[in-house]
Amino acid sequence: MKIKGRAWNYGDDVNTDYILPGVYLELTDAAEMGRHAMEGLDPEFSKKVKAGDVVIGGRNFGLGSSREHAPIALKAAGVAAVVAESFARIYYRNSFNLGLPTLECPGVSKVIKTGDAVEIDVDTGVIIVGSRRLRFNPVPEFMQRILGAGGLREYIKQNRDSW
Repeated sequence: MKIKGRAWNYGDDVNTDYILPGVYLELTDAAEMGRHAMEGLDPEFSKKVKAGDVVIGGRNFGLGSSREHAPIALKAAGVAAVVAESFARIYYRNSFNLGLPTLECPGVSKVIKTGDAVEIDVDTGVIIVGSRRLRFNPVPEFMQRILGAGGLREYIKQNRDSW
């Protein structure tokens, strides 16, 4: 899986209330959630983000509640991946379950700035930004299959007869 887009760097400790403020938790429509993505940090994000763009974080991205709304909102806004130095574990797993690549890359928030053009090869674990190449642990094959299916629910639907 290859991703090309523009970067949006939000630094350390981006919590789920920043990603989708709690006032929107009653929403059930993903597109509507996407219109409010990152509103807690950047009220104009959903108007500026383009399909294929990448959110960059520092340490502890996605801390806070265990709600799935945060990765749903980012994905619905057009975000193709989130790359951070570390993730809250429940956010990390929710993202994969929903089909949003969530990649850990040491030092990424110090190298990639908002507006940078980035290319990510999820399979090989390489991020290209300008002349720099950053490396992250490639996504395990079984998790790549979940991403390729669009998330865990779709993966299970597609593979239930093989179990």
